[in-house]
Amino acid sequence: MTNRRSFLKGAAVAPAAALATPALAQSTITWRMQTYAGPALAAHVIDPAIAMFNKIAGDRMQIELFYADQLVPTGELFRAMQRGTIDAVQSDDDSMASPTEVTVFGGYFPFASRYSLDVPVLFNQYGLNEIWDEEYSKVGVKHISAGAWDPCHFATKDPIRSLADLQGKRVFTFPTAGRFLAQFGVVPVTLPWEDIEVAVQTGELDGIAWSGITEDYTVGWADVTNYFLTNNISGAWAGSFFANMERWNELPEDLQTLFRVCCDQSHYYRQWWYWGGEARLRVHGEKLQLTSIPDAEWAEVEKAARVFWDEIAAESETKAKVVAIFKQYNEDMEKAGRPYRYT
Repeated sequence: MTNRRSFLKGAAVAPAAALATPALAQSTITWRMQTYAGPALAAHVIDPAIAMFNKIAGDRMQIELFYADQLVPTGELFRAMQRGTIDAVQSDDDSMASPTEVTVFGGYFPFASRYSLDVPVLFNQYGLNEIWDEEYSKVGVKHISAGAWDPCHFATKDPIRSLADLQGKRVFTFPTAGRFLAQFGVVPVTLPWEDIEVAVQTGELDGIAWSGITEDYTVGWADVTNYFLTNNISGAWAGSFFANMERWNELPEDLQTLFRVCCDQSHYYRQWWYWGGEARLRVHGEKLQLTSIPDAEWAEVEKAARVFWDEIAAESETKAKVVAIFKQYNEDMEKAGRPYRYT
């Protein structure tokens, strides 16, 4: 891994250079940004937004983009950004191990959302933006914008058709998702993102609970797994754009606005890319066979999630506030009925 990271770190200049203006003025502001995503996935979840920013900003500012683990391991992203080694990050709170009260809610917090639109509504209309801003301001990081990615499903070598089939399965997943799934016999495994495909091939992993079917096909995981479980533990990954607070405050207001607009463009792109991809690949994809756990049995997992919520809420006042928002939001959606919730 050390040799590979050294190689990737040197190679990182190539994708960054592709997004930057060839000849920069001496006064050009330059940022280094790292995403949680590998190159194949980054082509959709971040490349277009950064290319757009660089094109519009021109000689005023350029962002060099690095992919998963190229500068630092994903679990060290927060610390690297906090101390200024990296200027900006695209990740979920959970994966980058941020030391905040809201970290547990990043990535896939079990059953907090059913659809991707739930995430921006929770942040923009139900108060999560204000809580995230306050928490990250305490630790010298600017929380810029949150958005939704894909739902969380299992892609496995062997079929999953009941909860019993989860017993003993070694699965690559997010920290909080793994903590929740452990009660059903899942063995959470943490590995560098670029090692996952090989780990499935060698038997070190039995499966992946890190994404929906769109990513399984995009990053190559559909080539090493055989089955896709249609039940999910979350309707959408919650991730964000972050920046070192000093670097952010140094930017002129118009460049801050431009960065926010490009983040919003990224969020919009993912809304339709994932939403369409999840359906299209279930119907037309030829690499993964679909399996399902019966609704009555899966209801046990949903019930366990509410118990898990209360356990998290008991840990701090801020966590209790976030959980209360999730409960209120889901209650509102259920009362609203179709198309917001189907009973």
